[in-house]
Amino acid sequence: MHMPVCPKTILRVAFVMVAITASVADGTHTHTTSGATVGSVTFPISCSKKAQTHIERGLAMFHSFLFDDAELQFKTAANMDGGCAMAYWAEAIGLYRPLAYQPSADDVKRGWELIQRAVQLGAKTQREREYLHAAEILYRPDVRDYATRNHDDSAYLRKMYQEYPGDTEAAVFYSLSLLTFADSGHPLQDAEKAIAILNPIFAAHPDHPGVAHYIIHAADNPQLASQGLSAAREYAQIAPSAPHALHMPSHIFARLGLWQEDIESNLASLHAAQNPSIVHAGGENQLHAMEFLEYAYLQIGEDEKATAMLEEGAKIPYEQVDPNLHDYVNRTRANSPALYYLETRNWKAAEGLKPDPSAEPYNQAITFWAQAVAAGHLHDLAVVQNAAAQYDHMLELTGNGPKARIAKSMTPRQDEAHAWLFALQGKEDEAIVLLRKLADRQDVEGKGEIETPAREMLADMLIALNRPAEALAEYERSLKIDANRFNGLFGAGRAAELVGNREKAKIYFIQLLRSCAAGHSRRPELIHAHEVAGESI
Repeated sequence: MHMPVCPKTILRVAFVMVAITASVADGTHTHTTSGATVGSVTFPISCSKKAQTHIERGLAMFHSFLFDDAELQFKTAANMDGGCAMAYWAEAIGLYRPLAYQPSADDVKRGWELIQRAVQLGAKTQREREYLHAAEILYRPDVRDYATRNHDDSAYLRKMYQEYPGDTEAAVFYSLSLLTFADSGHPLQDAEKAIAILNPIFAAHPDHPGVAHYIIHAADNPQLASQGLSAAREYAQIAPSAPHALHMPSHIFARLGLWQEDIESNLASLHAAQNPSIVHAGGENQLHAMEFLEYAYLQIGEDEKATAMLEEGAKIPYEQVDPNLHDYVNRTRANSPALYYLETRNWKAAEGLKPDPSAEPYNQAITFWAQAVAAGHLHDLAVVQNAAAQYDHMLELTGNGPKARIAKSMTPRQDEAHAWLFALQGKEDEAIVLLRKLADRQDVEGKGEIETPAREMLADMLIALNRPAEALAEYERSLKIDANRFNGLFGAGRAAELVGNREKAKIYFIQLLRSCAAGHSRRPELIHAHEVAGESI
C-alpha cells in the first residue's frame, strides 16, 4: 500500500538545515557547544553545577553517537570539579558505545581505570554509587564475554530503573541495554519492552535525544516500524547538529517505504557530516548517509543520483573514519556496487564483480553472494556453483577467525546463494523451501534496511521457474512488509500480467510510475509500466 509523504516534511528539513548553524537559547536545558544543538538531558548529581552541565551536555551528545564530542565534555567536567566521581563514570560509559560497535580491549581497560578512579573519589549518594556499580559490571576484568557483560549490566539497570522511577537516565540506559543484546529469546519482546518504557518519557521529555533515538532503534523492524514514526519525525528537530540524529529517522522511513522522507533525512545528515567545524563528524556518518541515499534513490528510479552516492562513498578515505569503523568502510565498498547492480537488475555487471582479495573474508563474501544471485537470474550454473562454494569458504574462514561472531549474520545470504544453486540444479522445491524459511523470519525480525527482501527474491525465482501465480502472491506479501520497493512493485505488476490479470497489473504499474514521477529514469521497467498503465513517466 502506498503511504503518502508527510506534508510537513519539507518544513521540518528546512528547520533542520537552519538549526544546524544556530543554537537554541530559550532558557531550557537544550545543550549547545560551538553552535551544536544536540537536545536536552537532565541528570542531577552531587558535583558542581558547571560540571553537571557539561556531563548533561556530554550525555546528550553520547545519545546521538557524538562520542568524541561527549568525551570532551566529560573531561571538561572532571577538570572543573576534581572531586566529581560522576565525571569519570560518564567518561567510562562514553567508551562503551552500544549499538554503534563493540568496545576495543583498550577501551575496556581504560573504562575500568576510569571507574576505579571514580570509586576512589567516592560517590556522594546511594544513587550515584549504583551508577558506578553498574559500570563496574561492564568493565570488571574477568572471563565474561561481551554478551554476558551486557546481560549482567541490563539486570542491574533494571533494578535501578525500578528503584528510581523519576530518574530518566536510569530508564534510558536500561532501555538501551535491552536493545544491545536481546535477553528474552524472542526477537521483538525486548524491543517492545523498551518502547513501553520510552514512550511515556518521550511524552514528558520530547527534547531528550536518547529517548527518540532508542525508540527508533527498538522499532527498526517490520512489525513495530509504525510505532517509531512519531519519534522518527521528531528526532531531527531534537538534535539537528548530530549527523546520526538526522540519519536515524531514515531507518523507519526505509522500513515503511517513505522514500522522499528517507532521502530528505539522509541529505540533511550528509550536510551536517560535511560541516566538521560545527561538531566532530567522521567520514562514517557521510558514508552511512550515502548508502541509504543510494538505496532510496534506486527505489524511485533516480539511478544517476544513486550512482553519484556509490562513487562518492568510495572516495571517503580511511583517515576520515573512526578507526573502530574501518571494517564498515570495507563492507560498504563491497556492498554498494553489489546493491546497485542487483537493484537495477544488471545481472551481467553483478556477476562480473570481483572481490577485494585483501579484504576480510566476510566482506569478500558479499561479492560472491551478488555473483550467485545474478548468475541465478542468468541461468549460469557454473558461476552459481563457484560463487556459492566461495561463499561457504568465506563463511568457514570467518567462523574460525577472530571475528567469529560475524558468521551468524552471514547465513541469510548463504541461504540465498544456495537457493539459486538448487533452482538451477533442478531442485526447485528445496530452493523454494530455503528462501521461504528465510522470508518468514524476515517478516518478523526484518531484513537490513538496504537489502533485497528474501520474499521478493523468492518471487523473482518463481517467475524464473514459470510459476507466476505463486510469484504474484509472494510479491504481494513482500510489499506488505517492504512497501513501495521498485522491484517489488514492478514484479507484482509483471506477475499479474503473466496470469492474465491486466487490471491488477495496471494498479501496480501506476503505483510504480507515481513513485518514480519526480525522476527522469528511462529504465526498461518504467517504460514497460507506462505502456501497460498508460501513464507518463
